[in-house]
Amino acid sequence: MTKDKTSFPKDQVKVLLLENIHPLARDLFAAEGFQVETLTGALNEEQLKQKIKDVHVLGIRSKTYISDAVLAEANRLLTIGAFCIGTNQIELAGAKARGVPVFNAPFGNTRSVAEMVIAEIIMLSRQLAQRSMEMHKKSWKKISKDCHEVRGKTLGIVGYGHIGSQLSTLAEAFGMRVIFYDILSKLPLGNAKASSTLANVLNESDFVTLHVPATPQTHCMIGAEQLKMMKKGAHLINASRGTVVEIPALVDALKSRHLGGAAIDVFPEEPENNTDHYLTELQNLENVILTPHIGGATEEAQANIGEEVPTALVRFVNTGSTYGAVNFPSIDLSPTRNSHRILNVHQNVPGVLVEINRIVADLGANINAQMLATEGDIGYLVLDTNQAPSLELKKRIEELKTSIKTRILY
Repeated sequence: MTKDKTSFPKDQVKVLLLENIHPLARDLFAAEGFQVETLTGALNEEQLKQKIKDVHVLGIRSKTYISDAVLAEANRLLTIGAFCIGTNQIELAGAKARGVPVFNAPFGNTRSVAEMVIAEIIMLSRQLAQRSMEMHKKSWKKISKDCHEVRGKTLGIVGYGHIGSQLSTLAEAFGMRVIFYDILSKLPLGNAKASSTLANVLNESDFVTLHVPATPQTHCMIGAEQLKMMKKGAHLINASRGTVVEIPALVDALKSRHLGGAAIDVFPEEPENNTDHYLTELQNLENVILTPHIGGATEEAQANIGEEVPTALVRFVNTGSTYGAVNFPSIDLSPTRNSHRILNVHQNVPGVLVEINRIVADLGANINAQMLATEGDIGYLVLDTNQAPSLELKKRIEELKTSIKTRILY
């Protein structure tokens, strides 16, 4: 299907990739015949409002914020790809309301994050960051006090999704006992045990690691009250989102030595680009590992994401498939022979399909395939029809008061 002639020539499809996205993504888009522009850094809102005016496909990572004001300027935008797991940097509801599906990479960097967390558990347990820094400062301190093996210790995982579940199996291989808490019912892997409350995980764990999205429910979900629930000498690891942990409360728990250490990879405010002047209250505290949001920053993860996201975006541009979209009804209808495909995004109100089918009948068109899915306040229709009346069919569907976006794909 990717080689078939489309109603909109492929060499006119403009792709903008920001934030130094892996070259594999550029190559995949270029192989489709799309125009591709890449930028190494993020753009602020005003820059993006100007840049996005003629863009059809936008690819970002975690530093670019797609606001409703930006979307209002994106008159030609077909789809957005988040080359990461999180999508909280995108105004998902605004994109959906404009008929723009958003795709992410839920699997690409899970192994990289899980491996980093395992490394940090061992480093915290052995105080390796402290010993390394002391050696760099010419100090030799060979001590075993408060240094432990991780075997037999309890790991508490908050958020048992793609990363949390994979981390579970790695930790168990190290001989750790694993418990987890998730707001959804999840099937435990191996010998991991589900806990009914967050408090239970905090109370029982030697290490607590967070793997949740940024939502109103998770905002500052680990504050002073929750930190007091943790065992004395326990360790906290956050490689999820910076807004999940209340940093001043964490600083107090570390300074009072209620916690034995922490590893923090994400922060409430992060710079858009690399800088030599980043400040946080967590700096210069003992047994605290600080990293600049690099949980998924491995060559393997970026290559995986560089293939996973473009594949979904190209599939949408070429076939209208929204399988895997985070803000859109899911449709993946196989192409039918000798057909024109019409895509229609509309308000999810009763009678829309009846109206569209009436138009089809009035024009004497033949439906070769049809699929409708709804999500919230929008519906998404993929319609394959015989070729002769397709232009008029598209025009009349587009004129319906309920229509948001309509196009002939091929």
